[in-house]
Amino acid sequence: MDRLQLEQLRQWVETHPGWSRRRLSVELAVRWDWRNGAGQLKDMAARTLLLKLHQRGWVKLPERRQVPTRRMHGSAPERPPVPVPPEAFGGALEELGSLQIQEVSRVALERAWVKDVLDRSHYLGFKGAVGENVQYVLSDRQGRRLACLVFGAAAWQCQDRDQFIGWSAPQRERNLVFIANNTRFLVLPPVRIPGLGSWILSQISRRIAADWQAKYGHRVVLLETFVERPRFPGTVYRAANWQPVGVTAGRTRQDRYTCLAVAVKDIYVYPLCHDFREVLQG
Repeated sequence: MDRLQLEQLRQWVETHPGWSRRRLSVELAVRWDWRNGAGQLKDMAARTLLLKLHQRGWVKLPERRQVPTRRMHGSAPERPPVPVPPEAFGGALEELGSLQIQEVSRVALERAWVKDVLDRSHYLGFKGAVGENVQYVLSDRQGRRLACLVFGAAAWQCQDRDQFIGWSAPQRERNLVFIANNTRFLVLPPVRIPGLGSWILSQISRRIAADWQAKYGHRVVLLETFVERPRFPGTVYRAANWQPVGVTAGRTRQDRYTCLAVAVKDIYVYPLCHDFREVLQG
């Protein structure tokens, strides 16, 4: 980094005195287009740079708002015992009574439970969320866990989704943070309750924009997910009024030479507001 870049960075930080360190790092990664091979923002790299400059007195960061958790040092908290449904837990949705959906991404013990159950029971496994994310756990009135979901960063590039939105490449680079991807959705294997999955998606669609705003200081206006065919027909998403908008190209995002064939996935989206296109094209 030369002297001019350093001065520009210092001035940029000073013009946003109300931003948290996290927001500064995310916005810097977007500003400089720092992304990994999967197209995800390298906000931790940006945060490390800002911290080093702060320690050397070259920029002045705001006071830290959160104390680093043990998770940042690679030590996962011990997972507490949690009631789980017995085998063959079924019945009608209306018979379950009051159900509770909690956003748990800022609770270390709850994150550990989500990571563990997804890694053991989801067909893709799960090693933890990276970057901006929210995580939900559904429990019944007896405190038994029935399902969990993770929403994280949107796919960097997806032709059919991008055509549905109608944005340009610069608009996508600027506004991708306003899309959240449902990266994991698991109804625990013993649970067999017709209509539960679509009910969960409907409930979360009513609150996720506010949850994201509360955690990251900006809303999301569109949800997306990718459903692997023919493993799943997408019935749950269709029943919750998600729209199918196309299919993936059958390649991974790391497939630079277009030679790695993977399963084709159906693309589903769910707008959270009527003017989502105006926001994403802004």
